[in-house]
Amino acid sequence: MAENTPVTVNRTERVLTYMAASSIGLAILGILALLIVNLGGIDVTLQVRALLTVLPAIGLTLGVLFAIGFVIASAVRRTRESKDASR
Repeated sequence: MAENTPVTVNRTERVLTYMAASSIGLAILGILALLIVNLGGIDVTLQVRALLTVLPAIGLTLGVLFAIGFVIASAVRRTRESKDASR
């Protein structure tokens, strides 16, 4: 592999990155919505309040897991590339 060849991100890494970003973004939107509902005194049903309470916990957890998966996939790819380059 030539030194000036651009490094491309493979499909798995790209999907994991977008999944992490979207789940963390959704969790942040859930936190903001919960703050607006609580501070604004908006009357919502119990189900909506429960959803807004649980959504950030699930979203942030999934986002961190996707980010860890991205790091592992990237490390495996780089290890394989370095082994191929040394041959």
